[in-house]
Amino acid sequence: MITMKFTKMNGAGNDFVITDNRQSRTQFTSDDIAFICDRNRGIGADGFMSVEPPENEGDYRMRYYNADGNEAEMCGNGARCFARFVFNCDNEFKDSMKIETIAGIIRANIISDLVQIQLSKPFDLKLNDSITVNDSSEKIHSLNTGVPHAVVFSDNINGINLKENGSLIRNHSLYSPNGTNVNYVQIDEEKILSIRTYERGVEDETLACGTGMVASALIHHQVNKITPPVQVKVKGGDTLEVSWDYDGNEYFNVTLTGPALSVFKGEINV
Repeated sequence: MITMKFTKMNGAGNDFVITDNRQSRTQFTSDDIAFICDRNRGIGADGFMSVEPPENEGDYRMRYYNADGNEAEMCGNGARCFARFVFNCDNEFKDSMKIETIAGIIRANIISDLVQIQLSKPFDLKLNDSITVNDSSEKIHSLNTGVPHAVVFSDNINGINLKENGSLIRNHSLYSPNGTNVNYVQIDEEKILSIRTYERGVEDETLACGTGMVASALIHHQVNKITPPVQVKVKGGDTLEVSWDYDGNEYFNVTLTGPALSVFKGEINV
């Protein structure tokens, strides 16, 4: 058993536990992380992040774990909270940094109260797949923005049973073997979206999902030919901004800008 110092952070309602692991290099098991993220027995969070020394050209390495204890490629809101955390705790106070993730290098900038991240290039775009969900055919679009996302447009996202529908899509054979995150998207205005997200690894709806916001905005661009930036409203109540460049073939300079706040600090025995 070790005593771990942690900070609880919140990015648009998506909450995380983060620890500076650069010196101790503690090896956390999936059971450790599931306990930490448990909202009844642990601290409670959508995900867990460990700050580690860089292995390549980054300033820091971010290891991200879902609440079920499994490591994931990255997390958009998590990366913004990660950047705020290291900005607050390091003596160098870098307001621009490169963060190593399994999904590639994430560039982050501290902009006053906001954090902007530049994601790795999205890939695996697929439009207009059709699958059956609760005896109804759904038109599904998908894109990997660091982690895989399915996007479904709806005229009334609040009328969706997201936990049921999200689980069915997340586990559909189209996305096997690893599954996908699922976003239901409502177009409020041409460049304003509202979304609800079912997150793989949490296996439930979360108040926000950064990579889901980005995937939804880029799919909106593909389907409806809008121009950036796009404002995305999440269930947690915040509105974040997604921007990008597109050369007709691929996306680059994809950014997500929004809040990232420290909630409290503490210690826990793991």
